[in-house]
Amino acid sequence: MSNAWRAASVQESLFGEGDPLAGPEPVLMALNPDYYALFWRHAKVHEFRRRFIQGQATRWFVYLTAPVSRLGPVIDLAPAIVDSPERIAEIAERVRQGNGSTVLEYVKDLDQAFAIPVRRIREYPGLSVAEVRAELGRFHPPQGYVRLRQHPGLLRLCERIAAGEPVREMAIDGEHRRCA
Repeated sequence: MSNAWRAASVQESLFGEGDPLAGPEPVLMALNPDYYALFWRHAKVHEFRRRFIQGQATRWFVYLTAPVSRLGPVIDLAPAIVDSPERIAEIAERVRQGNGSTVLEYVKDLDQAFAIPVRRIREYPGLSVAEVRAELGRFHPPQGYVRLRQHPGLLRLCERIAAGEPVREMAIDGEHRRCA
């Protein structure tokens, strides 16, 4: 192996280029369309979950539940804030008054909960649940989250959806986040 090739290989591994495992962890999660609409109004700038991936940015392929029943939005998430249920509820309250009590009710029985900051949202035309099933043979919307690297066919489908031109997109800046 030449020194030039070795140096290029080291540089690629440092910056993640050429490494299929580099970059945000791709996940599929279902979301209620009403909660999804809150992102676009800057009324929701974190996703709150009972369990999630720690210490890593994620690329969330969103399956919008009924009545929409569509796979299309993609949300870039910063690494999760992992803290006590009370602290996570405080984050929710600072962003949207009255939301803290709802989040606390959702996570109060846990030792730790997750507030996942939203960085960017892109919405693509996507596919209906029937179209996803026609492509994959079968598809069940996730209850929690699914790590897509463990499901290569589904990951390829999600990446193909996200390769198109978004219908709309938005970045969430620190001014809208107001916490953490």
